[in-house]
This record gives sequence, structure tokens and C-alpha cells, in this order.
Amino acid sequence: MYVTYDCRRSRKNGTRPAAEAEIDAGSFALTRLGFAPDAKQMEVLRSTAKRGILNCSRQWGKSTVAAAKAVHRAFTRPGSLVLVASPCERQSAEFLRKASALVRKLDIQARGDGDNAISLLFPNGSRIVGLPGTEATVRGFSAASLILIDEASRVADDMYTCLRPMLAVGDGDLWLMSTPNGPRGFFYEVWSGGGEEWMRVSVPATECERISADFLEEERGAMTATMFGQEYLCEFTGDGTELFSRELLEAAIDLSIPELKIEGWR
Repeated sequence: MYVTYDCRRSRKNGTRPAAEAEIDAGSFALTRLGFAPDAKQMEVLRSTAKRGILNCSRQWGKSTVAAAKAVHRAFTRPGSLVLVASPCERQSAEFLRKASALVRKLDIQARGDGDNAISLLFPNGSRIVGLPGTEATVRGFSAASLILIDEASRVADDMYTCLRPMLAVGDGDLWLMSTPNGPRGFFYEVWSGGGEEWMRVSVPATECERISADFLEEERGAMTATMFGQEYLCEFTGDGTELFSRELLEAAIDLSIPELKIEGWR
């Protein structure tokens, strides 16, 4: 099933007050989108960081916050391209549904851009495009203003590698959001050692007022400790099948030892 959206025509002729071009995404979400973020969500929306990573509990609102950032970017920056990647096409379509619901708050009629099955086209020429889940089918985009990778811990590393160059020409922003999926992949690598340029936000379910303690106790009894730690506590835990932990293996590596070269070996 494809979801197509377009915003070529507005009930207000696609016009907007000039001051809205400068409004931050947090204020925009409150005043224009009807979304009342909590304190941590507001911090993310108002951030000007070019690189951000959200390691947050299930049902914290990662996708909603990201959708608000996407709509704000497209609405306030004419001609901008926002790309949304997910593990599969269905999840990208679900993200675009959330963005479309927010767009309707702007009195903009939603349709597709005519080229991409999952897309939103704004009267100012901006687009939000949802991508399928395979690297081989996403090449060709360039000058992205914003790239959002939803459920990033479950997106393949080659997709991440493919998407990053699309930020080069437009000097775009990159945000990752997910729950953990073990100590592996680019989401873990960025979270654990991505550098100071990354804004890191972690919110376990125990700090989310929208998730009750009773529900968490029920969930704790319904799944393994490892799964509960990943889904609700933002922990990068293994699946229990490893002979050695990643931390133990990394601690055993001594970078001071020179590389051994044997003549005749490649």
C-alpha cells in the first residue's frame, strides 16, 4: 500500500507570515501544529544541532517529534528536501501519515510530489519524502536539508552510508531516533562514540509521564530482562547468545601493538 500526499494548494493560497520563517520548531509545534511537547521533546525541537540522536523508550514520541521537525523545516524553508528513512517502506509510510496529520493543521491540502510514492509537496516547493528500506533504491537524491532515520537501530549500515553523502551540498542536518537493538550497527556506534558534534538524548520509560508504573511492571513480567531493558530502559544489551561481551572484547584490544606483517602474506 502506497501513501501519497501533496501540499501544492493551501486554503490560504500557500502564504504564511514572514515571521514564521524564523520561528523555532518548538514554538511552531505549539502554535501551529497543535502539539504540546513535554520538556525533553521541546529541547529536541528547539535544538539547532546539525547532528542528533534520540535513544528513547518505546512510546515516548520519537516519531511525532521527528515529524514535527520535518514539517517545520519544509514549511519554513522554501525548496527544502527532507528525507525519511526507516527499516521498511511501510514504516516510512506510517511516518508520512503522522507528518500529513500535522500538515493539515496548517490548512494545507496533502498530495504527492508526482515522483515518489510516499511524499509530501508543500506550496513553497519543499518536499518530505519517505524512503523504502533498501539502499539500492534510494540513490539519486541530493542537497537534502534534513535526513531523519526512524527506528535507526534496525536500519542497515549500508543505508546509513548511502544517505550521509546526500547532506553534503545542502549542508543538511541528520537525526537518528530509535530504541536500542543490541551493541551493534551505526546507531550503537554513533551513540557510544560518535563525537561531540552529536546531541544525545536518552529518555527511559521510567522518566516518561505518559507511561504508567503499572504498565511497566506488566511489561517487565511479559518479556525477558534483556528485551525490557532495550524497549523501555534504553539499554544496549546483547541477546544472551554471545560467548564474550562487546565490552570485554574491546578491552582486550591493545592499539599500541604494531601491526604484524609477514612476508608473502597479503
